[in-house]
Amino acid sequence: MTMQSRLKRAWRRSKYLWLLFLPCLLYYAIFKYAPMFGLVITFKNYNVFKGIWASEWVGFKYYRMFFENPDFWVLMKNTVLLGVYKLVFGFPAPIILALLLNEVRNAVFKKWVQTVSYLPHFISNVIVASMVIMFLSPNGGIINELITALGGKPVNFMMEPGWFRPVYVLSEIWQHIGWETIIFLAALTAVDPQLYEAASIDGASRWRKLWHVTLPGIAPTIMIILILDIGKVLEIGFEKVFLMYNPAIYDTADIISTYVYRAGMEQGNFSYASSIDLFMGVISFIFIFSANFISRRLGGTSLW
Repeated sequence: MTMQSRLKRAWRRSKYLWLLFLPCLLYYAIFKYAPMFGLVITFKNYNVFKGIWASEWVGFKYYRMFFENPDFWVLMKNTVLLGVYKLVFGFPAPIILALLLNEVRNAVFKKWVQTVSYLPHFISNVIVASMVIMFLSPNGGIINELITALGGKPVNFMMEPGWFRPVYVLSEIWQHIGWETIIFLAALTAVDPQLYEAASIDGASRWRKLWHVTLPGIAPTIMIILILDIGKVLEIGFEKVFLMYNPAIYDTADIISTYVYRAGMEQGNFSYASSIDLFMGVISFIFIFSANFISRRLGGTSLW
């Protein structure tokens, strides 16, 4: 059977599925792959009036400019630390919540907890950042009111560089823990109930069942999500950081994405900003490829 005949047969058999997939394909083709043509401006002194092709070719000028920037290591440190903190503390949080919910036998209470934990995911980053700033305000903020009631002194959290990373990571966990729990709850439903029955017959406690049945059952899902999250370590969300930071805490809050915004949108240096963004994309690809390789070698679970 020729390739053409096989394709026709596959189309006849699954044409409606292909039609359902078409909007997704068009989205990625138009908004993800087509814009890659514009990456050529990272090697040019792009001028909006001359256009991409007529702009002067400068090679790796903007990459060298970024590497030689005095703020390069500060930006890298802030970005990496924020991404690592989010991974270390944010990645286990939905797993723990899913395991706890899996042990709850009261259906009403379980649904209530799920609903309450899901809701913050649907709140925009603008509102979340505003809530964080209001709650942590030294003048009337609920956190400082509690500190004062306990005999302490008000703390201006949003003006202290050392507080930015904990505040950001905690707000991310609060906002997304419920939504990310859905994946692990779905994985838990696939664990064979007979394994729990066998463990009970052997006299295993709840903790032993969790350690020897539940966790191994969802281990492939955990590894896949971990690989994807490692690839996003440097892709810290621009919106919330931009809304929460200020010049007083640039030492810890200024990350690469906010610097790219200032270089590209405020200063109009599109080639420089695009070069930095492409550099970060390459580093993220190396991270996710390395994590996938290690996972495949150690446990046999991988993305490809």
